[in-house]
Amino acid sequence: MSKKNTKKQSLTDWKKVDGMIDEDIDFSDIPELDDNFFKNAKIVLPKPKVSITLRIEADVLEWYKATGGKYQTLIHAVLKEYAKVAHTSK
Repeated sequence: MSKKNTKKQSLTDWKKVDGMIDEDIDFSDIPELDDNFFKNAKIVLPKPKVSITLRIEADVLEWYKATGGKYQTLIHAVLKEYAKVAHTSK
């Protein structure tokens, strides 16, 4: 796991995880998926995104870029959550 992708150090022992085989994994608390599950399963595709141009102050953009990874996806998530909260508070 790359430190670049996370802000905090992972507490997972990744060497141990990488060395595991399927038989080492305890699946006892996960129910098996039967035919009934697949009869009721629905595929939910994400809504298509629209390409826009957004003017944003340089310092705000740099802050999002500094979070690492997909800063545009993060900006989208923040705006989407704000819209949900603003809509429900009316």
